[in-house]
Amino acid sequence: MTRTTADSESATAPGSLAEALARIRSVLAELAVGAGDRDLHHEHPYTLIRQLADAGFGRLRVPREFGGFDVDLPTLFSILAEAGAADSNVPQIWRGHFTTTEILRSEADPDVRRYWLTKVARGAVFGNAQSEPSAQVAGLGDGEGWGVITTRVHRTGSGERVVSGTKFYSTGARFADYIRTAVLADDGSRSFVVIDARHPGVEHVDDWDGIGQRQTGSGTTILTDVPVEPYGDIGRYRDSLRGLDSFVQIVHLANLTGIARSLVADTVEIVRARTRTSRHALTQDATADPDVLAVVGRLEVAALTASSLLHTAAHALSSAHTVGTEEAFAAAYLTTSTAQIGVIDAVLDAAGHAFDAGGSSTVRNVVHLDRHWRNARTLASHNPVIYKPRVVGDFRVNGTAPVSGYYLHHLKDNS
Repeated sequence: MTRTTADSESATAPGSLAEALARIRSVLAELAVGAGDRDLHHEHPYTLIRQLADAGFGRLRVPREFGGFDVDLPTLFSILAEAGAADSNVPQIWRGHFTTTEILRSEADPDVRRYWLTKVARGAVFGNAQSEPSAQVAGLGDGEGWGVITTRVHRTGSGERVVSGTKFYSTGARFADYIRTAVLADDGSRSFVVIDARHPGVEHVDDWDGIGQRQTGSGTTILTDVPVEPYGDIGRYRDSLRGLDSFVQIVHLANLTGIARSLVADTVEIVRARTRTSRHALTQDATADPDVLAVVGRLEVAALTASSLLHTAAHALSSAHTVGTEEAFAAAYLTTSTAQIGVIDAVLDAAGHAFDAGGSSTVRNVVHLDRHWRNARTLASHNPVIYKPRVVGDFRVNGTAPVSGYYLHHLKDNS
């Protein structure tokens, strides 16, 4: 495994958002070229992920005062959709990074905020190690929440605080410089701490065996007496986690939107390359076959549906941050949940129907079309959509507002 790192700003770092976007899109184009083959051969894009960081990808939401570009949420999610269209592993690899950046933007301790956001602006990348391979407890999370935590932070004989435990769904951790991990303290309190992803006590096990999102590093991370970094306690108060449930889900919606766009592009390419259709077709020219063209049309509808719902959810969360009330964040969560249902239905349906445009030849591994359904199905299984219609309906009928999963498990009120 080859990984590169950057913890100090290089002379070639982009100075403007326009320059950064040009470089980011150049890397995304390269990622798109090899996405299918990497999926087939289980190759992780370590170098290209580092190139994205060097291009300023991780700086997008960092405030300007710390050296970032301070893009708004709709812009961030739009760029993540572009990344998802190139390779849907990319937004998920970076999901923990952007989630950590959101936490740090609202961090109550100004020294902690400055320390880490400055590092991110200089190229540092965060990974995630939050969930554990233990069973979730009913009502205590939906895959992005806490559930049972056995990973502990404790003091050594010399007084150093260290972390030990085992994490799963460690998305992005093997690509990262630092890891935000959920821990249990000796007094039973839960919190996030930051550790060095390259410390000898961190073992990244490449054992993610999901049907999709195979290059996200979402496997096991074993922590053995890993020191907590300086200023390593983050997200200790409720205010720093407001809207986070919606944020982490909208990252997935952006990714699914990207998959829908990629489905259209790949299917168009398949149709244009076909030399025949079927004996029942009205023409043997696939590009003139009305039934085949209708399949592509349906895919375009799905892509537009996903894009529109992503736009709606992104603006709802942005508005909630502007208003700043619990009611506004609850409303954003409901909008996000509604969008989640619609996006997942549209994209999974499209990913299944895409095969109709090419017949039996499209199921071959070398065509790579199946990865879109597998990746979309995997993303759709996060924060299970099965519960969201009830959550939305309960609010509409009974006025029951959703409660943040992050609030259920820890946190102090710093008001």
